[in-house]
Amino acid sequence: MNVGDAVLAQRLRVSAATGWGGRLRWADTFTRELPGDSAVAESPFAVADRQAADGAEEVVVATTEAAFRLSRAVRGALWSWAVPVSHPEPQLVGVSDAGARLVGLSRAAFWDDPRAAAAVWSGNVRLAGSRPWAHCYGGHQFGVWADQLGDGRAISLGEVVGDCGRWEVQLKGAGRTPYSRFADGYAVRRSSIREYLAAEHMAALGVPTSRSLALVFTGRVVQREEEELGAIVARLAPSWVRFGSFELPASRREHAVVQALADYTIRHHFPDAAAGEARTSPGGPNRYAELLRRVVQRTAVTVARWQAAGFCHGVMNTDNMSVLGLTIDYGPFAFLDAYDPGFICNHSDPAGRYAFDEQPRVALWNLLRLATPLAPLIERGPDADWSSAWAGDPQQATVATIQGILNGYGAAYRTEYAQVMRRKFGLLNLALATDVDAVVQPFLDLLADAKADYVYALRTLCDVPQALAADASASRSDALGRLAALMSGRALNTACDPEAWTRRMRDYLHGIYAPRLLEDAGGALAADAAAAVGARMRRENPRFVLRNWVAQDIIERADKGDVAWVDCALAVLTTHAFSDQLPAELAAAEKYAGPVPSWGEGLQCSCSS
Repeated sequence: MNVGDAVLAQRLRVSAATGWGGRLRWADTFTRELPGDSAVAESPFAVADRQAADGAEEVVVATTEAAFRLSRAVRGALWSWAVPVSHPEPQLVGVSDAGARLVGLSRAAFWDDPRAAAAVWSGNVRLAGSRPWAHCYGGHQFGVWADQLGDGRAISLGEVVGDCGRWEVQLKGAGRTPYSRFADGYAVRRSSIREYLAAEHMAALGVPTSRSLALVFTGRVVQREEEELGAIVARLAPSWVRFGSFELPASRREHAVVQALADYTIRHHFPDAAAGEARTSPGGPNRYAELLRRVVQRTAVTVARWQAAGFCHGVMNTDNMSVLGLTIDYGPFAFLDAYDPGFICNHSDPAGRYAFDEQPRVALWNLLRLATPLAPLIERGPDADWSSAWAGDPQQATVATIQGILNGYGAAYRTEYAQVMRRKFGLLNLALATDVDAVVQPFLDLLADAKADYVYALRTLCDVPQALAADASASRSDALGRLAALMSGRALNTACDPEAWTRRMRDYLHGIYAPRLLEDAGGALAADAAAAVGARMRRENPRFVLRNWVAQDIIERADKGDVAWVDCALAVLTTHAFSDQLPAELAAAEKYAGPVPSWGEGLQCSCSS
């Protein structure tokens, strides 16, 4: 046994921390039902457990550690066994109570023994029953095929089942895997704080997303543009399967692997997609066409909610697109400060491929990439025989089926966006087909002219119903003018005349929005009804969002040693995201609802994390 093997054997001997062993119920399906990497036939943890059960004093693992750390091409497989690295000085920093409940845990379970929890959720101590693996997938990055990518620093510990369903638990920053390529497999604190907060914040905003469980800092020095300290995010999703999970085997003509993954996805996540399926002519509707339809619909809903929330993902590569329609892989994301449709949040994207207003179009482009590997399955159906080669060009019937499904994306997107924006605008009773074009878009155009604060403007809009409850028209006009002036006060376009813009916004509120709001209310708004509408609107329009400058402030506080502030900020961004007033212990976060500080205007992040 060489040094590397000895290190691996020592890691495999580690048992679960006291109190953690029986808390999670593992029921892995991905590695049991789908083809894995043939280079390592069995999980080394399974070998270790078997030897320990047999009374062995020393674990003997035949596989060298290089098999888990060195990059290589993995073919005919959707995953590889993985071994998390050991990190120095792990420190538990944050725990999401909502995330913990998803897997049957509680926040208290972590903080009862934070050192033990840090050891477990850094990957230093293995959870009993866990058989870690890394996903294999490819992807189009900035529109260019990148071939094999895979989980280069995220390692799945397993699938946990409980009252809240099935959740695949991952450690991001857990070390190298066969998919790490030239990277080190680690994550740094700034990006880990951002993802930990963002996932839970998006869930609180009603946007489909992966979830966060815990955040652990380590003493590892990680080289990025400069030296930084490391961290691990324990994160959750019902599945981490991506568009690129289908693309990679299809690019290698491994159609049986694509079909196995499609069948698995249908079986576990869209079980009714095959219900009532009848034999059809080649290329006609079948379970694989229905799978594509479901992914199209979910993606449209998620992207519509991004746009309504003012969220810019920043790196919509197909390897970052979830087949469940979840927001995943939070990297250089941003929420809009100024409303700028062309805003680019990723400074690695100078051409603006993933600019805010490009996101709906890019999502459709990505869905076309997913349709390509599904085309042979749609054409040949569930009884396909892949011993006969796929010609590469689908029949016209298959093309027509796929086109029909993709053509449904636009309607699904527009429907969801209109529904969300109506709720934000307090149009709760009467849905008109013209609402987006006639009411929402003129408001957004005004915000764009002044580069006004999108989130603040919508929150200010919540006061319009009560302004309309005033008895005198002059009082209404004055109240609407004051609200327009408040919005103007948060504008960042210094070339825009604030007085002229305020008049234009007042005229919009008086001449377009108010009549539509009153129409929705049945012609008039009494004081109590106006208060109720305003309260409903406040539940749709957050007061606090994770803007880049807010995230940076939290990161800097943590860098200075105030790590407890991370979970304070989490409470603000989840429990209190829509609150008019924060509890006393969180009062220092009131500034996060204030104007963007000059140093925070237009902050961008990169893909380096």
